Amino acid sequence: MEAAIRLGIFLGLFVIAALLEAAWPKRPLTVAKGRRWAVNLGLVVVDVAVQRLTVGALAVAAAAWAQEQGVGLFNVLDAPGWVGAVAAFLVLDFAVYLQHVLSHRLPLLWRLHRVHHADLDIDVSSGLRFHPVEILLSLAWKAAVVVALGADPWVVVAFEAVLNGSSLFTHANLRLPERLDAALRRLVCTPDMHRVHHSVERAETDTNYGFFLSVWDRLCGTYHAAPPAAGHEAAPLGLPGWRDQLGLAHLLAMPFRGEPARRPALEA
Repeated sequence: MEAAIRLGIFLGLFVIAALLEAAWPKRPLTVAKGRRWAVNLGLVVVDVAVQRLTVGALAVAAAAWAQEQGVGLFNVLDAPGWVGAVAAFLVLDFAVYLQHVLSHRLPLLWRLHRVHHADLDIDVSSGLRFHPVEILLSLAWKAAVVVALGADPWVVVAFEAVLNGSSLFTHANLRLPERLDAALRRLVCTPDMHRVHHSVERAETDTNYGFFLSVWDRLCGTYHAAPPAAGHEAAPLGLPGWRDQLGLAHLLAMPFRGEPARRPALEA
């Protein structure tokens, strides 16, 4: 039931985001959409297959186990259910933010995460473009947080649905009115805010790590309010070391290849 609910929400949001970005695109594409989507959606198929053949819906299963065993903070504290739900949602969102920061700072995790950043354009399909090993590590990290919190399984289902939807939204090649974008990003991450994170410029890439709530970037000093230096429409996206459209096999092998894995140091 959990899988069916998440799949239905995901497909609905994907179609809506795809239609919106087709109607109001922010920037021209540098690679034909059909080529990129074939690769990005092919990677999704691999990710789903690997997940289902290994850990499955690990975060939700971990929440159910913790509830049955009475393990975790909110299974011990006598707190109202809504308090535990809100707190668990916020902590999980911060945990995903922290994981994203570490994926840029730790060389081993960056090897995996650069698969996501090697996309030469970003659109709704980019929100799904992650290496399967990174997916598995992310599931394990969320499961550990869920058990520590004793989060309710349905809170975890809701969080996963919001996380998936926000990833589609923030990567969408969508032109929002500036006032609407400014209003939205007071609370949540927007496409313009996240597009800065996909710039080839290191000083811009290492900002705006949030997936859903924008507050973590503001509190932790990683928020970048300005557009990319070259502007949203013209700024080159992706990685300096990979400026060609990469196929599915190359993306799967990328973390293990001898191509540049170490990132240049930021200038003072």
